[in-house]
Amino acid sequence: MLVREAMTQHAEWIVPETSLAEVAQKMRDKGIGCLPVGTNDRMVGMITDRDLACRAVADGLNPTTATAKQVMTKGVIWCFDDDDIESAIRRMEEKKIHHMPVINHQKRLIGILSLSDLALRGPQELARNVSRLVSRDARHDAAPVTH
Repeated sequence: MLVREAMTQHAEWIVPETSLAEVAQKMRDKGIGCLPVGTNDRMVGMITDRDLACRAVADGLNPTTATAKQVMTKGVIWCFDDDDIESAIRRMEEKKIHHMPVINHQKRLIGILSLSDLALRGPQELARNVSRLVSRDARHDAAPVTH
């Protein structure tokens, strides 16, 4: 199975200067848990609902003046749409991430691969790997390595 067969299509990104209030509203309105952050046609980070809670709210940041850049995870771990699912899951497990941007060979963002995508559309034999990712050690949740 290829990543494109399991991913959520039509991913959007935001600029680093987007306010946290706008980030949260966009996540709420779209029913999503993460947004890639980009500038000059390059992804520079990821911001998740967990980043909003554990970094912004926990640190008392003002959501109307604080920006995505302040709480996003810098650097991006991504995969190609024609990568096999097994390699994508291994990468997610190694990096302890729940969402991974999917790009095409023209380096354009075309989707997001999430644990819920894998659970809903991934092959049954990979369910054990997905459950290991879901039950990751709480020490890693507070400060994720990268997205």
